Amino acid sequence: MSSENKIVAKQVHHKDPNMSQPHAEIEIPSIDSVMLGINFKAMRDYDVLIKTIDADRSYFKNLFETNLTKAIDSASLYLYSKLLNEIVPHWYGTEWDFNGHTSIPNQGEIACGYFVSTTLKHLGFNLNRYEMAQQAGMVEARMLQPKHELKIYFNLSYEALKHKVNSVYSDGIYFVGLDNHVGYVLLKNKELYFLHSSYYDDRVMIELAEDSPCFSSNIYVFAEITNNKSLIKSWILNERLIVPNN
Repeated sequence: MSSENKIVAKQVHHKDPNMSQPHAEIEIPSIDSVMLGINFKAMRDYDVLIKTIDADRSYFKNLFETNLTKAIDSASLYLYSKLLNEIVPHWYGTEWDFNGHTSIPNQGEIACGYFVSTTLKHLGFNLNRYEMAQQAGMVEARMLQPKHELKIYFNLSYEALKHKVNSVYSDGIYFVGLDNHVGYVLLKNKELYFLHSSYYDDRVMIELAEDSPCFSSNIYVFAEITNNKSLIKSWILNERLIVPNN
């Protein structure tokens, strides 16, 4: 795997007087963060961030009552930015462990499923992060989107998969379930980036999906997140996301 195409976090932690949690120093890769609109570094106190997101929901709820379309479109942009540029940067470099389930960035370990469920929980989705993380990827995807709306691909080369994804999706953040792994896919300018707690590199990271050993799979199950109007409505109204019965 080419290290030039990976966004990783050094295992060097320090305490910022303005942050409640220690955070990792980020290696700045050759990927153009300005072009992608990605922030790599934690910018403010994590606990304050979570509380701010919860408070901001009331604005979208009030807007939803008067202008549903504007509320969902605005919340889509809001959730994309908060997840990618504010929540996730705190998690870069957090150590992976198969049984890891920390809720505090860069303290303890985090498994792939818990990384997804915990960051979604902290983004303000009403869910049980333990229940979600313990499900198979297909079930996790169905917590976010009905099965008939998922995109499921089998036994494709990377180039074929990339073509399929670009033919049905626009730029945004997506959940992906693999054979034995889960994470987020950032689709940006027709390129796929894999954001996950890596069992290969033993840490939370983002990298080109094409270069990730963890992205190799016989099955890919995609669920929309930031472009999913039904899911965004559930976030605005604080509706519970539950494990499907069948």
